[in-house]
Amino acid sequence: MTLLLQTPLAALSRLHRTLRPSAPSPLLGATVLITGASSGIGEHTAYAAASRGAHVLLVARRAEELDRVRAEVEARGGRASTYTVDLTDGEGVDALVAEVLAQHGAVDYLVNNAGRSIRRSLELSYDRFHDFERMMAVNFFGPVRLTMGLLPAMREQKFGHVVNIVTWGNQIKAPKFAAYIAAKSALDVFGRIMGREAFFDNVTCTNVRVSLVATDMIGPTDAYKNSRAESPEHCAERIVRALEDRPITVDGIVGSVSEVFNLVSPRLADFVFAEMARRVPDSAAARGEVAAQRDPAPTAS
Repeated sequence: MTLLLQTPLAALSRLHRTLRPSAPSPLLGATVLITGASSGIGEHTAYAAASRGAHVLLVARRAEELDRVRAEVEARGGRASTYTVDLTDGEGVDALVAEVLAQHGAVDYLVNNAGRSIRRSLELSYDRFHDFERMMAVNFFGPVRLTMGLLPAMREQKFGHVVNIVTWGNQIKAPKFAAYIAAKSALDVFGRIMGREAFFDNVTCTNVRVSLVATDMIGPTDAYKNSRAESPEHCAERIVRALEDRPITVDGIVGSVSEVFNLVSPRLADFVFAEMARRVPDSAAARGEVAAQRDPAPTAS
């Protein structure tokens, strides 16, 4: 019966913290593992979670950057541990899971943040199937393997929460992002089903569908140079609130309106988005017109 009240209790939790802003966070004393924690959204989520009293486990590829973030967490009075791993390395992920469980026991909260994006039309991708393989490796297989490794201990302790950092593109279905959005949509669906299967073990999932965030990820995309983007600090605060309140999704207005548009008038939506895509062509890098094309940029790694 208690589990059936999770959503109302989450609302009461939000109201309680509004009325008593000095009340302890649910993250106090908890273990929070964050991937892609060496920069951007992951870095600032680590600062925000640690400020609530969590012990943050920082995961990324770049050891020096992880050490920098850990030092900053500790300078602010928080606790942090670092783990260097490439999430596309399956054996590395398995070793990470074993090490974390041995050192900390069950992880209370998991933030699947690390990821990559690429903007390229399908007509420029006919001979680039590796683009799709890369997107699935980083944005789907890596976080799913990590989640599956940590999930049994969460279920055994009868508590756990997973936050997947996905994209508003899941709702918009934006042209030129087929490889990226397909991978993130797969993670979105995985999280929803996981939450249902683990419901009676009090393990839940939130899919945070972020819009444009001012990180290295959007740097290579010329179309975003004049776009307004959310700061990683603000995005991190929304992610931490998702950790605390455990909603099913965190959506923005543009994504939600686009989702309704796609459902109510799908053919008109196809026309509108096709016309928008035609007016914003592929970048020179996507067309192969630059000498050294940058690799798809990570959100954090």
